[in-house]
Parts: sequence; C-alpha cells; structure tokens
Amino acid sequence: MPKPLEQGDLIALLAPASAVARERVAGAERALVGRGYRVRVYPSAVGEPWGSFSASEEQRIAELTEALTDAETAAVLCARGGYGCVHLLPALSRLGRIDKWIIGFSDVSALHAWSNTNGVAGMHASMAKHLAEFPADDPQTEALFRYLTSPRGTVITDTFPASPLNRPGEAAGKLVGGNLAVVNALAATPWDVLNPSEPSILLLEDVSEKIYAVERMLTRLYLTGALSRGNVRGIIFGQFTDYHPDRNHTTMEEMISARLARWDLPPIPIVFDAPYGHIDSNRPVALGVPTRLVATPAEVRIEQTLI
Repeated sequence: MPKPLEQGDLIALLAPASAVARERVAGAERALVGRGYRVRVYPSAVGEPWGSFSASEEQRIAELTEALTDAETAAVLCARGGYGCVHLLPALSRLGRIDKWIIGFSDVSALHAWSNTNGVAGMHASMAKHLAEFPADDPQTEALFRYLTSPRGTVITDTFPASPLNRPGEAAGKLVGGNLAVVNALAATPWDVLNPSEPSILLLEDVSEKIYAVERMLTRLYLTGALSRGNVRGIIFGQFTDYHPDRNHTTMEEMISARLARWDLPPIPIVFDAPYGHIDSNRPVALGVPTRLVATPAEVRIEQTLI
C-alpha cells in the first residue's frame, strides 16, 4: 500500500490520456484544497488539446514521470481517462516500483496494471468530474478518502444488492482489473494483471462498447486461459453503460451470463451489476490488495484489507 495521505500532502493533478474540460480541473482542485491538501496542476490538465489527447505523448510521459518521481508528491489524481494511458507504459516500466497512489478508472486501468504488476495498490475511483460536480460530503468521495487516509491493517467493507444473475459463493484473492478493453489489450503483455500463480478476483467494467465487442473481448480472455486456469477465484462485473441492444441480446448482462454458461469455468462466484464504472455513484475500490468476495442470494459483500 502507498503511504496514507495526510493533511498538507501534495497531490498531482494531470491528464494522462484524453483532454479534459478546464472547469472540471478547477473544481477538482478546489475540492482537494478544501480537504486540506496542496495541489499541483500540470499543463496537460489545463492546456490546449493535442487532437483528442490532453497533450503530446512525450509531454504526458514527462509529466507523469515527474509526478511519480518527485519526492514531494504523495498521490497522482488523473483528471480523466478516455484513451492514451497505454502510450505511457513502456516509459513507466523503466521507473521500477514507485509506492504512490494513482487515482482514476476507465483508461487509467492501464496505469493501475503497471502499479499492480509492480506490487503496488491503486485506487479505482472517480476523477476530476466527480470532485468538481458533487458536494464535498458525497458518499463516493468520502469513501475514496477513507481508503487514501486509512492506516495499514484497516479492513474496508462494502455491500450492495445481489443481481438475479449472480452465482453465489465466496472467494479470496488480490482484486485486479478495471476497464475490460484495457484488461483485454494488456493480456499476455508485461502488464497482464492476471498472474497465473496468484489467486485473483477480477473486476471488469466498460462504456460505449457494443455487445458483440464485449463478447469478443471476454472470449479472448477465455481462449487465453485467463478465466479458466484456476487463479481467477471470482469475477465482479461492474457497470456496462452507453450501449444498445442488438439482434442477439437485450442486455449486456444477459449476454455475459449466457456466454459464461457455455464455458468450462471453475465453480467460482460471479457478480453482476456491481456499482463500479461510468456512473455517478461509482464506488471507489482498491486494486492490488487482498480482497474477500461473498455473494449470497440477497447481497454482495466485498472486504478489503489495506496491508
């Protein structure tokens, strides 16, 4: 676990992928300052876009490298996901292990994959938009800072209602994953989070993907053996948003459930409609830490130990 944040710590606010609205960056900065932190806003978060990206690849690499290697910086808050974090991975691989919080989700899953494969936890959590547009006592923001400020040894528990599609059961392992498109793209690379020798619980979410595209990505993970070789002890499907029904399936969850039923998978708990992803109530959860998943017919409980 990275060191818990304390009042007065410096948080770097940058945009490692797509361009972000300046007013969201300004709002996020105000929210962080209001909580007692110092903030360093990098040019990628407030400068002119580089096409669809926040800045050139070289600038994004330089900013993130500076933020991670600066001894004064305690955490990095990504202003937005989008697309582009994968560009930074080869440069980050030369830095070695850096025990600092990286906060974000969606495309930021690529940065979490780098952290996790180096043995460092990261925060799958909302970014600048949420901090700017929701009140300071918003439940998701409060939960995020509980993770960031709690001492090692703290156990954080979250519960939510069960989906009728769930497969009940219990599992324990390191929580990994995040955005499905990113997890799929990094499979069989140095940043593949599904270590075959380590028990894992896999979290997956995505946005604006067609149903058949999600089916294709899941099928690839299955064909590589990642889902069937026994190290994945449970799967948590978060939110799949901004898609349309197709001629084969009415909902994404229906497709996923039907596809999993056709595969020879171990009898592991599988959870649907978990509150993680591109929604206002996106709940924070730590990737790369020991996690216990308990799925009953009534509810799902997730327990994480900050070690």
